[in-house]
Amino acid sequence: MNYIEYGKENSDVIILLHGGGLSWWNYKEVAEMLQTDYRVILPILDGHTGSDKQFTTIEDNAAEIIDFINKQFAGSVLLIGGLSLGGQILLEVLSQCKDICKYAIVESALVIPSKLAYSMIKPAFGSCYGLIRYKWFSKLQFKALRIKPELFDDYYKDTCGISKSNMIAFLQENSGYSLKETIGDCATNVQIFVGEKESHAMRKSAAIIHEKLQNSFLQVLPDMYHGEFSINRAGDYVNKIIEVTEQK
Repeated sequence: MNYIEYGKENSDVIILLHGGGLSWWNYKEVAEMLQTDYRVILPILDGHTGSDKQFTTIEDNAAEIIDFINKQFAGSVLLIGGLSLGGQILLEVLSQCKDICKYAIVESALVIPSKLAYSMIKPAFGSCYGLIRYKWFSKLQFKALRIKPELFDDYYKDTCGISKSNMIAFLQENSGYSLKETIGDCATNVQIFVGEKESHAMRKSAAIIHEKLQNSFLQVLPDMYHGEFSINRAGDYVNKIIEVTEQK
């Protein structure tokens, strides 16, 4: 797993895990705002453009994050955040290491497996994968994601760099993930966020995560769609990180 870093001289470490099909730039604006006071590390998840490995499983990605923290930071960092696929990987990290971070921010993480969605991914991408290299098609996808326009070039470049096999692999993992029983042992202060305009399954997932984690807080974000909090409203996201990490 490769990493992009900001604020390397700072001692308080924040790790942010991007969404599936995106990359480290998911949190670029957030990292730029935090770098004066924090060391911010943005991993490039396996199977994504700029990564050094093929995507296998959420569990394997979580194991890589844990190994990185153990080797570089003596087993603990201040905060880990994750969006969507990154949020699922974060939940898996917390399932395996209950005190690996003091705080966590889980944004829009699906934990209700769908056998139908899983089964449809491979045939769907078998027929349309080649279209992603056409800008007109990529722009349609980008618009549907409601990501701020200035990130389109990054999105297009990195989407084109993801192989068909990797895209199928992480989308199937995303659709099939469920919480491990050990998540209930987590000692981390976990903030859970989901957009009011997200799917029923995503909002229900947020409620399930909140129910399983005793030391957690759930907020439904008014008028927001999937991923808008960290990607489009970086200032609000940063304010939440500061609020959470500086609480007494």
